[in-house]
Amino acid sequence: MRCDLHVHSVHSGPNTLPPLRAFCRECYSPPWELYGRLRVRGMDLVTVTDHDSIAAAGDLGGRFDFFLSEEVTCRLPSGAEAHLAVYDITARQHTGLQERRDDFSRLAAYLREERLFAAVNHIGSGLTGRRHAQDFDLLLAATPALETRNGQVPAANNRLAHALARRSGKIGLGGSDAHGLAGAGRAWTVVPGACNREEFLTGLRAGKARAGGRHGAFWPLTLGILEIALGLATECPVAAALLPTLVFAPLAAAAHQVSERLWARHWRKRLLQASSGTACALAGADPFAA
Repeated sequence: MRCDLHVHSVHSGPNTLPPLRAFCRECYSPPWELYGRLRVRGMDLVTVTDHDSIAAAGDLGGRFDFFLSEEVTCRLPSGAEAHLAVYDITARQHTGLQERRDDFSRLAAYLREERLFAAVNHIGSGLTGRRHAQDFDLLLAATPALETRNGQVPAANNRLAHALARRSGKIGLGGSDAHGLAGAGRAWTVVPGACNREEFLTGLRAGKARAGGRHGAFWPLTLGILEIALGLATECPVAAALLPTLVFAPLAAAAHQVSERLWARHWRKRLLQASSGTACALAGADPFAA
């Protein structure tokens, strides 16, 4: 069975970029339209990982092929931010996660106490800002899985995440990280042999998952930016005055791609030096050679 384990709907809240935070959403996809798009693209199961929200369950909660998840925005002791995808949760557990997300030690303890299955999203990317070397150790200790195929970040960043997963013995997951319908279902996680939702989730925990689908690239990212902008203009007609600025969307996408590759190169060197080659020895080869 196949499921996109990282995808957003209109309930993901305001855009995180300071200039856009006051008037633009992270995503404008209605949950029911997102559900239909994912099913058409071959997803056997559907979950929605909105930022710190489970509101999509109001539209999808009664479906047999849906399970409740969220992307928790958490604060590390260093002050850095990270995103944890937590799967197959209840409304009570959502409240517990939100109460603890600014205290990482309490959040990690809650994940263990509730036996929740969680993954670090885009650990090989700079999407959440600055990172410290000790942050990687804390994140790896707190979760059994890492997102190793993110459909919004370049292949170099996903290779870094894959290398970290291999070095630490973590389960690798995939998801589109789509903030629009165009990208939904373009990256996914497969659990071979699973026949229903329960078997899929059991397979995730057992480490039977395989990540698949596309890496992030220039044109899909440009299309994603345009889709968010058009969603804003539809919701707020006054914002249509900003549409001429979309000529800069390709430039923004290109700048993001370059920034991400530089981020991956920086942490590739630091993590390899910190491990003194241990990562390569455990993996059996240089994981960054591909």
